[in-house]
Amino acid sequence: MVTGAAGTMGAAVVRAFLEDGLKVFALDLKQPQQGEAVVCDITDPAAVERLAKSIGEVDVLVNNAGILSNNKSEATSPDEWRKVLSVNLDGAFYMARAFIPGMKKRRWGRIVNISSGTYRMGRPNFLHYVTTKAGLMGMSRSLARELGPSGITVNTVLPGVVFTEHQKRRLPEEYQRMILAGQCIPEPLPPAALAGPIAFLCSEAAAFVTGQELAVDGGLTHGG
Repeated sequence: MVTGAAGTMGAAVVRAFLEDGLKVFALDLKQPQQGEAVVCDITDPAAVERLAKSIGEVDVLVNNAGILSNNKSEATSPDEWRKVLSVNLDGAFYMARAFIPGMKKRRWGRIVNISSGTYRMGRPNFLHYVTTKAGLMGMSRSLARELGPSGITVNTVLPGVVFTEHQKRRLPEEYQRMILAGQCIPEPLPPAALAGPIAFLCSEAAAFVTGQELAVDGGLTHGG
């Protein structure tokens, strides 16, 4: 199960799983174009529970769905704050809660939460977004401790800036140049570059990797 599957990063992950011959449920609010398309609002816990009952158990959950908006903290309305937290953090929790029981039953499972390097760096005017991405790391570490005895691993991937056409239009060219200059590999990050590390964390080869964060950002950030 991959959430946010209609977006650039989500689609790349779905494609990689399909190429490995796996059955993939591709979830989004919009109709995904690959895999077994599932339309669901992950901010609605009742809808997520109905989804879990209808499709049954899954081995892997990639919580990729997320939204962002930029605003100064004092100008961020409670509604804007709540909307970002609802999708980025609440949605990941609802999805995990719904599919963990099936993983426990089989004593095998992989959960990967897609965070962001912005939580390491801080980023002005994105307080709600950065807060949720830090929260996902805490969620992963806590779930890893809780679910390890059941054969379930939980990890976090921190993508760098993927310069989609939308990002290029939204981000000033000066900022784009600054990001690339700060990377050890000063080249734009292709969405496909995320798929391999995520697939590894979802594999048997990563059976003893849990509670970890993996930055896929060309060396832009460093753990601390």
